[in-house]
Amino acid sequence: MEKDDSVENPTKVNGYACACAIVGSMISIIFGYDTGVMSGAMLYVKKEFQINDHKTEILAGILNLCALVGALSAGATSDAIGRRNTMIIASIIFLLGSVLMGYGPNYITLLGGRCVAGVGVGFALMIAPVYSAEISSPKTRGFLTSLPEIGISVGILLGYLSNYIFSRLYLQLGWRIMLGIAAIPSLLLAVGLLKMPESPRWLIMKGRLGDAKKILYKVSNTPEEAEIRLRDIKEAMGIDVNCDDDVVKIHESKESHGVWKELLLRPTPTLRWILIAGVGIHFFEHATGIEAVILYSHKIFAKAGVHDTRKQILATVGVGLTKFIAIVASTFLVDKVGRRKLLLFSVIGMICTLAGLGTFLTLAEHSGGKIIWALVLSIISTYAYVGFFNIGLAPVTWVYCAEIYPLRYRAFGNGLGVAVNRLMNATVSMTFLTMSNAITIGGTFFLFCGVSVVALFFVIFFCPETKGKSLEEMESLFTRRKNADDTNK
Repeated sequence: MEKDDSVENPTKVNGYACACAIVGSMISIIFGYDTGVMSGAMLYVKKEFQINDHKTEILAGILNLCALVGALSAGATSDAIGRRNTMIIASIIFLLGSVLMGYGPNYITLLGGRCVAGVGVGFALMIAPVYSAEISSPKTRGFLTSLPEIGISVGILLGYLSNYIFSRLYLQLGWRIMLGIAAIPSLLLAVGLLKMPESPRWLIMKGRLGDAKKILYKVSNTPEEAEIRLRDIKEAMGIDVNCDDDVVKIHESKESHGVWKELLLRPTPTLRWILIAGVGIHFFEHATGIEAVILYSHKIFAKAGVHDTRKQILATVGVGLTKFIAIVASTFLVDKVGRRKLLLFSVIGMICTLAGLGTFLTLAEHSGGKIIWALVLSIISTYAYVGFFNIGLAPVTWVYCAEIYPLRYRAFGNGLGVAVNRLMNATVSMTFLTMSNAITIGGTFFLFCGVSVVALFFVIFFCPETKGKSLEEMESLFTRRKNADDTNK
């Protein structure tokens, strides 16, 4: 198997695989930028177009709602034309969306640009972690598959910094530059991706064994490791492991036809467990409220007593910096500590910090921002919540879901998870202001705290440890409930 300890340097990160994962993760930076920059840009859009809170919520959430289209399309698209070409399409869609947003002569055009970019988001979120998982070895897969989440964090931080830098420009120009400048890296990425290799697992799924073998030799540390990985993938696809042909015909039943029926309508007990774990973890990633902080942190700081707009934006930069530091730390821990332990640590920390945030915001709001210690603790709780979320739940969600599905179901299953992820993201984005007005901002975070408690039980009962397992071993990991004994290791 891939995990054979006889393979030399099993924990060494392959330089070529790492470079491919980094380039593939650049698309996540653009998505992160589009998410983070809207936090500050919406303050100025609201002033120019004189829109109310309801239209502001729609503007914030429409990107993730339209990402449903991209996420549900990306699985079939990537199975048909390849992982690399799907990333190129996502970059072009981002480019078009950024141009529309930067132009933005009115609210409707701006909304249209956000919607176009949202389709690109759906493609990017599905394909980047899948590509990284499929080119990496079991011992370094957690690290490489975490890179897209680092990209998102970098993008969000750059978006916040862009808010602060361009907020000095006059109203009609500042926010348009904030939103439109993302077109430049989108174009450069689309060109750069042309030099990227295709996923070797996708090539084998299409019967192109010779091409896959060449790439596996590049992304593996030794020829022996490459041969082991090639053998495992061929075995998983039902191809004779001794077959040395460059091209083989894959029977139609082994390709993607009918995958959705097998996964959704008549799954085996193993597939059902995998589906529940994959979709469920995506659900809880955003049902626990992180998007409320990412998009509306300026509103949270205003409720805590910070009333100057530029100071709110500056405090928001702290959110982006905290997110980035925690994600980087997680990247180096996920293959050492394991997915499950990081998830448990993360969710428990989120429960505590959300409870604190709800309490301190309630006190600060009732005092009109006059209780300084409540203001300070509200800001600290916000940063702590972002830190706990990004040390575990944020990156592990993408690592976990990119690796647990069998190859035949991976693109569709991951696309389905991303669709649920974006749906919950959009739900929080488009209801947070309304909920805050209805049950107070403190009450809203108490609600997220309750959802986090449910998430904790979900991780305990449905998410076994996958650290160190090859992609071809995942199905057996989810096969028998008695394997649950392994989840505590």
